[in-house]
Amino acid sequence: MTDAAAPPIVVGRVRKPHGLKGELSVFPLTDDPDGVFTPGRVLQLVDLEGKVIGAVTVEQARTYHRECLMRLVDHGKREAVDAYRGLFLAVPREEMAPLAEGEVYLRDLIGWAVRNEADEPLGLVSDVYELPQGPVIEIQGPKREFMLPLRPEYVKLMDRETKRVIVSVPEGLLE
Repeated sequence: MTDAAAPPIVVGRVRKPHGLKGELSVFPLTDDPDGVFTPGRVLQLVDLEGKVIGAVTVEQARTYHRECLMRLVDHGKREAVDAYRGLFLAVPREEMAPLAEGEVYLRDLIGWAVRNEADEPLGLVSDVYELPQGPVIEIQGPKREFMLPLRPEYVKLMDRETKRVIVSVPEGLLE
């Protein structure tokens, strides 16, 4: 179910240059930074509007606390990477490891149908928020919108094939 026009998967946020020799401090947005930030990997540069504005190649990467320090090919000085501050790094969807059963990319949930356990329609996912407590989906229902944490006690099934989410809504949420 790969769409050729599907946007790339964002895997990191560039924080700032690190040192004077062209390294970048990157906050990983992937659960496998060691598998994604590998020497030779071409990463797309994505701006705040989600547009791909260029590409860079990883020369070297290492974990440092909760971040990844990365050196890029042909970027040997701080000045060469300073313009990347605040941009995002992405990988084409087809280069990512296949998702396991029941896994989805959070951004792909937008537009999915939301139904309760009795298979009654509740609305559509209109947005996904990554909060410190965990991801939350915003659902536009027929009368109003509501938000629901993406936690096992509420989300019972995510079906990629039919693009629907089966949920158990907490009592009183829809009143």
